[in-house]
Amino acid sequence: MNRISTMTSSKTMSYTRISLILKRIDLSAHNRSHHSARVKPKRPRRKKSDPLLFATEKKLTETLTSGKETCKTDQTKHYSRKTNRREMGTTTALAPGLSRKLKKVLETRTDNPDLLASLNTLSTFYTDNTAPARRNLRSTIEKRSLTINHDFLLASDAAQQALDRVEEEVNSLAECCDKIAKSLSNCNATTGDIITTTERLKQELEITTERQEIASCFLRDYQLSSEEINALREEELNENFFKALSHVQTIHGNCKVLLRTHHQRAGLELMDMMAVYQEGAYERLCRWVQTECRRLGDTDNPEVSELLRMAVRCLKERPVLFKYCAEEVANMRHNALFRRFISALTRGGPGGMPRPIEVHAHDPLRYVGDMLGWLHQALASERELVFVLLDPDAVVDTGPTARKFSNQEKTETDLTFVLDRIFEGVCRPFKVRVEQVLQSQPNLIISYKLSNTLEFYSHTVSDLLGRETALCNTLWGLKDAAQKTFFDILRVRGEKLLRYPPLVAVDLSPPAAVREGVSLLLELIAIHDSMMVPASGIKPIFDPVISALLDPIIQICEQAMEAYKSKGSIDSSRRNRTKSEVGQSSVDAILASTQVSLSKKNESPSKIFIINCLCAIQQPLLRHEVASTYVKKLGTMIDNHMSSLVEKEVNSILAKCGLSNKMPLFQSESPLSELEQTSPSSLSESLKAFFGLVLASDSSLPEFQQMQLPGLRSEASVQVARSLVEAYEVIYNAILDPNNGYADPKSLARHPPDQIRTILGI
Repeated sequence: MNRISTMTSSKTMSYTRISLILKRIDLSAHNRSHHSARVKPKRPRRKKSDPLLFATEKKLTETLTSGKETCKTDQTKHYSRKTNRREMGTTTALAPGLSRKLKKVLETRTDNPDLLASLNTLSTFYTDNTAPARRNLRSTIEKRSLTINHDFLLASDAAQQALDRVEEEVNSLAECCDKIAKSLSNCNATTGDIITTTERLKQELEITTERQEIASCFLRDYQLSSEEINALREEELNENFFKALSHVQTIHGNCKVLLRTHHQRAGLELMDMMAVYQEGAYERLCRWVQTECRRLGDTDNPEVSELLRMAVRCLKERPVLFKYCAEEVANMRHNALFRRFISALTRGGPGGMPRPIEVHAHDPLRYVGDMLGWLHQALASERELVFVLLDPDAVVDTGPTARKFSNQEKTETDLTFVLDRIFEGVCRPFKVRVEQVLQSQPNLIISYKLSNTLEFYSHTVSDLLGRETALCNTLWGLKDAAQKTFFDILRVRGEKLLRYPPLVAVDLSPPAAVREGVSLLLELIAIHDSMMVPASGIKPIFDPVISALLDPIIQICEQAMEAYKSKGSIDSSRRNRTKSEVGQSSVDAILASTQVSLSKKNESPSKIFIINCLCAIQQPLLRHEVASTYVKKLGTMIDNHMSSLVEKEVNSILAKCGLSNKMPLFQSESPLSELEQTSPSSLSESLKAFFGLVLASDSSLPEFQQMQLPGLRSEASVQVARSLVEAYEVIYNAILDPNNGYADPKSLARHPPDQIRTILGI
């Protein structure tokens, strides 16, 4: 139905065109029946249920009727004109109206989509293309429209009935609402007085409640309850006491705020009342804390209750009362610690385990170490007790780096005072026993270990307790005494060595005192490296120990060197008298004339001896960083003695050749050939002797075989050869210098310095 209505409404003109086309197709039939009368069928009555469809049908019918009438008129005019033409016998043009309509019909597009859609719709019910069917086309379309409207009414009947029922229910609801509104109006009129009274009472209740809250807040902030007053006055202390005391302090602070308002009188009266409660509570609290602190001295490891911590925390508000309690704790723990220390020294632990410390009095190191260990352990436990008791809010750190007792300087001073007082009693018995150990003259190793142990515990206790305390002063004093004992032993040992210096061995090897001293030093270094490091991370300086041990050894080596040198001068004088009586050849006479005394020749072995001694000390110390400074010092001494040895050997060789006294002359500006000592003949003899020493198959140059360190031995030989080449190069350049006036310099200096270097292997 919807489809036909839509198509009918949108394609009205299509039906008109279809009717015109059908009429013109059946034009001949219309002409034959032009004058016959047609009986028009009666149109059935229509229901105007669908205005759109009705209008469409009406328009289509009017279009078809007008088309038929136009067609009839056109046909009549056409026949009349045709008759006239026939009568007139002439050809004339069509009438303008007819020509226009024919042109319009001929120009009608049969492929128009609207026309095609209209024809498709018409084909669904227009099946027979006959003259009666075409005449009844309008009635057929109207019948179809009526059928469609009838179907639409049948389909919408149920919806119409449903809408009727909804309308009835809506009307019923409206009636109910009217009744309810009427009832509400009646209730509002009757309860208006009650609502007004209720609102007034509600406002009064709010005002009363607000006043009650203000009164409650004032009583809470400025008054104590009866339970709190009883808690402050009862003999037994419990948590309620501290809650009441805290409330008193809060009220006291609130009164200060009240004094800044216009209620100053009330504030002063309340403050005086709270001050009375507060002072009485603090006095009672102080007496209770002192009683509890006296009980702490009865046990070795007392347990501090939470109630006692809270009491001490409250007493901090009264520094004087807190100081009394701290002094009471210090006195009680002082006596208890003294008894425990004496018991540990003489009786040991419960049941004899651990054994008494004095059982090991024969072993100084263990004896002193056990006492120090006991004191350190006691310090840790007592420090923790003082922390928990006197500064419960602080974080307890029992490590050696702990130094902060509290965030406040005043509290730190109090805690330091308490700990100092506790350990003051054990200082004297501990000091007496350590001094007895030091007076027993322990050996060098034990003295050094004791010094290191005391120094370690001195640093550790200072970090825990503070430097300006009795126990720390005792430990530092004993550490200085142990260190003095150690250095006294070293000093006595060095003086003994200096009184009896050793003799120089034939092979110039270091004496036994050097080996013993180095071995002892290595043992001390091992102890120093393995010693306990204090919390500060700084080990004691070791250089004074090295100097105190090795300096006397080096001194006795130098004394032995001087003694060996002086002994050689006596023997050389005897040998010189014997050799002066023996005849010599010409070359021997030249060598003997330039030879130095044998006392000077004895200097080289003495230098080799001292170098061997210094090397024997230096080599074992190279692997130890702690002795690096002293090793550098020894290296400098060795280099100095090496330089002196090389210089002595070079001067000795040049003296044998007769060049020693000529070397200064080669630096003068006067012609050397005119001088007697540097004349060609004298210089030729000296160079001949020099070449004889250098070019000899069995080299006469020193090889330092008695030097025990191979590296130094080769280095000394190279230095001697290099010094000789440098001296020869000076002579060679002076001879070749034309200003010196040598007639035949090549005959004097037959070998250039490079050849000498090659021969000496440098």
